[in-house]
Amino acid sequence: MLSELTVADFSPHVGQMFLAEVTGVAPIDLELVRSTELSPASRPNPESRQPFSLLFLGPPSDHYLPQRTYRLEHAQMGILDIFLVPLGPVDRRMQYEAIFT
Repeated sequence: MLSELTVADFSPHVGQMFLAEVTGVAPIDLELVRSTELSPASRPNPESRQPFSLLFLGPPSDHYLPQRTYRLEHAQMGILDIFLVPLGPVDRRMQYEAIFT
């Protein structure tokens, strides 16, 4: 299912929370703040989906999630295993990016 998702599947959920399961601690809310199509030049072949990125913000904290795959749960989208990369803090909230090719 993850391989079939597009930017259009996530765009209606910008501003909403995705619950990240983290081993050994309580789940963490990640806010989807942006869903963006990437350059067509990054598309491997014309039959593949348009690449896109998602930008999430974590809760205010001095701690962040390390780069890896997390199980995210969303009320409408269900459970998704998404690879997140921390980008750096913004107002004490860590930014995380997921790239889909």
